[in-house]
Amino acid sequence: MIIDLLIPFYVDQFYPAIGMNAVKLLEKAGVEVHYNPEQTSCGQLAFTSGFWDEAKVLGEKFIHDFPNDRPIVGPAASCVAYIRKHFHQLFHNTASHLEYKRIVRNVWDISNFLVHQLQFTQFGASFPHKVTYHDSCSLQTENALSDQGRMLLSKVKGLELVEMKDSASCCGADGLFSQQFEELSVALAHQKIQAAIDTGAEYLITTDLECLMQLEGYAKKQQLPIKVIHLVDVLASGW
Repeated sequence: MIIDLLIPFYVDQFYPAIGMNAVKLLEKAGVEVHYNPEQTSCGQLAFTSGFWDEAKVLGEKFIHDFPNDRPIVGPAASCVAYIRKHFHQLFHNTASHLEYKRIVRNVWDISNFLVHQLQFTQFGASFPHKVTYHDSCSLQTENALSDQGRMLLSKVKGLELVEMKDSASCCGADGLFSQQFEELSVALAHQKIQAAIDTGAEYLITTDLECLMQLEGYAKKQQLPIKVIHLVDVLASGW
């Protein structure tokens, strides 16, 4: 199987190791990974900020950057959720109607793709730490995914998963929300990080890049005793 790799600009600019680890996992699962270096943003930030014209331009570029009728897979839960749920608002009954339908059908968050499409969950990973798991809003309310990450983590040697209180509550990250409503955003991040710390976990794991940036930034600024990490980094550990 050949897949096209979706790398959001968050990964490209701030977390390149996540992209490399995504390739590592997909190749171990037996797929051939193709990457188009011309890809940029899917337009999610513009869309959620109300700039639909700009979001449409970025969406059209995204469609053109992925012209092949094959899976588009990446460590990008919120991007996948946005494309699946909102591209129709930009492209339904337009000249890009058929192309956007193809994209929506083919785009996958990596955790969902590994578990349900490839049925590959055993990577031989080792991560001897106590962890807790954050269910992002994108996974819960838009992608309707919640168990894939836990299923993959259950196969990691030495890992102890402890559930936090209100694991599906919002962390305060959502496009410009954190800037427009800074105090509320910070309060939500504090609530989420404190719930994670209360479990005694060393690491808080997420599959959503916006949540990762929000929670990691808050924990580091406040010098709190917990680290925030992406699921693919855990699955690529120890081998």
